[in-house]
Amino acid sequence: MRQPAERRRTQVASGHSDPAGGQIYFSVAAIALSCYANSLGGDFVHDDVPAVLQNRDVLGLTGLSELFVNDFWGTRMSDPNSHKSYRPLTVLTFRANYILSGLEPYWFHAWNVVLHTMAAVLFTRVCVVVAGLRPQFAAIAGALFAAHPVHTEAVSGIVGRADVLACVLFLLSFLAYHGKPEMEDCQISTVGLWTSVFFGALAMLSKEIGVTVILVNLLYDLYRSWPFVKRSIFCLQWNKETVQFARRAARILISLCFLLAIRLALLQGTWPRFSIQDNPAAFHPSRQVRFLTFCYLAAYNCWLILCPWSLSHDWQMGSLPLITSVADSRNLATILLLGFCVALIYRSICDFEQQKQTPLILGCLFLVMPFLPATNLIITVGFVVAERVLFIPSLGFLILVVYGVQLVWSSLIRHRWLLMSGGCLLLLIFCGRTVVRNNDWTSREALIKSGLKAVPHNAKMHYNLANLLKDKEQYDEAVFHYQQALRLWPAYASAHNNMGTLMSIPEQAKVHFLEAIKHSPDHVHAHYNLGQIYKLENRTADAVQMLRRCVKLVKEQSSKHHSNAVENILQHIMRLQPKNPDNIVEFARWMHVIGHEWKALVNHQNVLSMIPHHRDSVMGIAIALRSRGHAARAIRLAQRVALNRRGSSRVCSKAMKAC
Repeated sequence: MRQPAERRRTQVASGHSDPAGGQIYFSVAAIALSCYANSLGGDFVHDDVPAVLQNRDVLGLTGLSELFVNDFWGTRMSDPNSHKSYRPLTVLTFRANYILSGLEPYWFHAWNVVLHTMAAVLFTRVCVVVAGLRPQFAAIAGALFAAHPVHTEAVSGIVGRADVLACVLFLLSFLAYHGKPEMEDCQISTVGLWTSVFFGALAMLSKEIGVTVILVNLLYDLYRSWPFVKRSIFCLQWNKETVQFARRAARILISLCFLLAIRLALLQGTWPRFSIQDNPAAFHPSRQVRFLTFCYLAAYNCWLILCPWSLSHDWQMGSLPLITSVADSRNLATILLLGFCVALIYRSICDFEQQKQTPLILGCLFLVMPFLPATNLIITVGFVVAERVLFIPSLGFLILVVYGVQLVWSSLIRHRWLLMSGGCLLLLIFCGRTVVRNNDWTSREALIKSGLKAVPHNAKMHYNLANLLKDKEQYDEAVFHYQQALRLWPAYASAHNNMGTLMSIPEQAKVHFLEAIKHSPDHVHAHYNLGQIYKLENRTADAVQMLRRCVKLVKEQSSKHHSNAVENILQHIMRLQPKNPDNIVEFARWMHVIGHEWKALVNHQNVLSMIPHHRDSVMGIAIALRSRGHAARAIRLAQRVALNRRGSSRVCSKAMKAC
């Protein structure tokens, strides 16, 4: 009697050698390209602006080595304010885009579409070669993946390249490990194993969830090797196949631990900081509320894959209300998902011995493992729902769905036309919805309005629309949407601040600025705007105090990216108190910090014209002269000060040390 594993291998090999394979891959690629052709005309929107347009690593303003110590947004990983998202390979592709075509959005989108097409083709190959789906059903799975509307955020949004690139490398890693059906069971080559680890590491450098492919490879290897492992356990004797599996498992686990250790070390001892606006459930004091909400969010993500109709680029701030009671009807969705998972687990365990339902096991692994980090069960994430994180898990969902269709097809004879018609209709609907959704990503205005239509209770959507209307000088409409944002989220500091800037009565504006500072004590713009109000009220001392607070906050947050803001604020302080030497010295020091030595010299000299032998200015001039290669002049300056002023020996000695 033929062994179960051999029977499975024969099935897979026959699918791999199907002569229509080339046509299948070409068809899937054509669908992917046609669905996203209209995304090529899109602009930089949403997160594309800070991740690309404002990212010094992308613009070539830093060395290549900086890419490996900075996060996805160009901030040092060691910075406490870093987002801690480490994706240097994705940033490197952005930089290559910039070198080849500048900041032309067309080519950034084109790279995304090409990568998505590659992912769809590789997924189709996995379905044929490893999952063992019949070629025509593998083509259906690939086509549904290529056209699925939930992928529009990852493909049409430029920053979604992290997910698409990670998916391509995820599939390459899996195929390197398991993609050779002609090999005997449990005879995975050493080259294939280390190649899979290499691609897995690259996937992690594209986006963090990419590293889960290494665990997927190991678990699927365990499934394939289970008959031999079980025999060794019951016979208390290690056979050849079990020994080989143990060696592979040891190498995989050591590699995985090594990669995870590197990734954890890059956190520099601090976890990313998220706010209650980013993930309200994570900050709720009730454990029951957190548990019920997180479980429901998992069910909601599955619903988005199953019915991707209501889509949004942002799901924060009240988009999905928290589940505060067991009696909430939304818990039924959680129960339904739980029942589905229990049934899948039961069928999967039963199949470990017979190994007749490879797509079932593979679908579960592809669905669960990459999605696990986004469930808030392992770590707290900075989002409620994010369609882009479903890019890889949708692979498993589609394998399960198409495998179910294949089983139904096999049991039907007379009514197969119904399945065929339904499949074609679903594919057409997906294609149409994707094309329409791509249009939402073409501009900032279209994206915000589509998001507000999908999640009208999202305070951030109203805030973003108000900002857009404010930029278009439609102030009455902007005030209305700021009011809506504050109605939905009364502690929204940025909405209070921007609302204050539109108030014609200073007293009303001051109320909003104070509210913004109350809810966000580190809000730079609110402090600055409140300082302007104090200036109008002739409260110069209070105005200067607010502006000094601004300078301190900006420096703490990131002096590299806000040097212009610090310079402008310090200049404003000097205008308010033009005869205060301390203000001029502080401005001169900042000029030295950002490398403007000439401006530093001029301002220090202005202080000396007001107060001869001013200690800080003498020190500043000495340091500036040394930086410009004039150490001898700096020493002569210090000596002259010492001669002209009694008791200046300390100043002289400090200045000479600075030289």
